Amino acid sequence: MAVTHKDEERSAATWARTTSRPRTSAAALVFRLRAAIVLAILLVAFAFSTPSFVSAANLTILVKHVAINAVLAVGMTFVILSGGIDLSVGSVVGFAGIVAGKLIHDGLVLRSLGDVVYFHTWLVVVIALLSGTVVGALNGALVAQLRVPPFIATLGTLYIARGAAMLLSNGATFPQLSGRPDLGNTGFTSIGVGAVLGIPAPILIMIAVAVIGAVTAGKTPFGRRVYAVGGNERAAELSGVRVGSIKFSVYIISGFCAAIVGLIIAAQLAAAHPATGETFELNAIAAVVLGGTSLMGGRGSVGGTILGAFVIGVLADGLVLLGVSEFWQMVIKGFVIVAAVLLDQMQQKYARRRSVRPKDLTR
Repeated sequence: MAVTHKDEERSAATWARTTSRPRTSAAALVFRLRAAIVLAILLVAFAFSTPSFVSAANLTILVKHVAINAVLAVGMTFVILSGGIDLSVGSVVGFAGIVAGKLIHDGLVLRSLGDVVYFHTWLVVVIALLSGTVVGALNGALVAQLRVPPFIATLGTLYIARGAAMLLSNGATFPQLSGRPDLGNTGFTSIGVGAVLGIPAPILIMIAVAVIGAVTAGKTPFGRRVYAVGGNERAAELSGVRVGSIKFSVYIISGFCAAIVGLIIAAQLAAAHPATGETFELNAIAAVVLGGTSLMGGRGSVGGTILGAFVIGVLADGLVLLGVSEFWQMVIKGFVIVAAVLLDQMQQKYARRRSVRPKDLTR
């Protein structure tokens, strides 16, 4: 049977499809779903080890705890996807909480006029969110405009934000943030302890931030540019991506998310302390890495980060119920983080081997 030119073109097209889109192997699938697999194993193990783990009350508390780390980690995901790091988020949590606490507890003192102004609750929330955004903008300016390495820039703002929180509060706690009706600043605590249709407010906030973050990262031009900058900054720049603008933006997102967490914690406690948020940056980075985002940038997802946050939350909650010492909890968490990084390196090596295409045998 004679082979026509069209038959040759069809065969070539078929070969191109089979070589350009290799099937996903079992190993690649395990790497991709590792956070979900670990989470499932932990849930089953703790459910059998301590029956109280699966009670409705405990699961609600667990998800509320996860919500705090998850919101923080969503902002961190954008930074790490772009190839950066943000060590200041824990301090921003404390700083935003102190800003809100001072405005509710002491108001804005106008010494020149001898007067004190008390803002409405939602204006207090907006100002606190702006305070975290400003710190994020400072990080972005240092990294994107002044070319300061992200580690050094955010380490510096870590101390700046923590010091500013100490100065605003004089190292003390702002208590009783429930507000006063005559001043019009009540209702702040509903952010942390309120509920809508029986669902706690922190969980609803986590869902909203996660959905917005996932859509932004995966479905918008901005998200694609973040991946491009993290994957190959020089190539992204040559293709027309404004690298500096992208880097500036991701740190603003991180600062904004950290401010949300600061408000949630201050509202839950009905008090603001300047030391709030210490080491939170480590939990956020751990959640991002456990969720499959590469520390080198350019690969990962917000959905994976949420799973990573649940892994950390389930692990911490389960160990507490089992009566494991807090010191051993730290050791175990450290091993989990190291294991996650090692798995990430193994995934990269595996992906590089899989990227090698068989040579065209017709040549």
